[in-house]
Amino acid sequence: MPKPQKIEAVAEIKERISESQIVILTKYIGINAGQATELRAKLRDADVRFKIFKNTLAKRALDELDLSDAVEFLDGPIAWAFSDNPVTPAKLLTEFGKDVPVVQMNGGILEGKIVSLEQLKALAALPPHEVLLAQMVGTIAAPLRNFVGVLNALPRNLVNVLDQIRKQKEEAGETAA
Repeated sequence: MPKPQKIEAVAEIKERISESQIVILTKYIGINAGQATELRAKLRDADVRFKIFKNTLAKRALDELDLSDAVEFLDGPIAWAFSDNPVTPAKLLTEFGKDVPVVQMNGGILEGKIVSLEQLKALAALPPHEVLLAQMVGTIAAPLRNFVGVLNALPRNLVNVLDQIRKQKEEAGETAA
């Protein structure tokens, strides 16, 4: 590759890493064309950019971004997944890796910090964004629901007490006023 193209490729890698919330480095050796097309389509539908770069150029870009420790993930042919949603690509790659075992995450970069395979698996195990939001809203709403229940209980309890007094007076032969 001529020198200007190498410079452009390194700049592209640096730009994509800087603009993405998460970058996942994935082994893909042994995947056939049909599986590659299927994986790319799934990632594209989830707004995940997926690209292959030469490891030598990637090492140069990582060194320039002070992410030299991520070089350990560049073992063999590596595909890069870039996304603004930290959970989606981890989930998609984990699910796809179950069906096609040759596709495996090596590690990644989350908001400029290097993350291990175990941390990526933990991200993949998180519930979907909508479920997390619903759980958060439920947690916030629970004390309010309880407070409303207590407020409703006060008049209900007063009515119950007055009803009991009325019954006792009726039993004693007095008429309620």
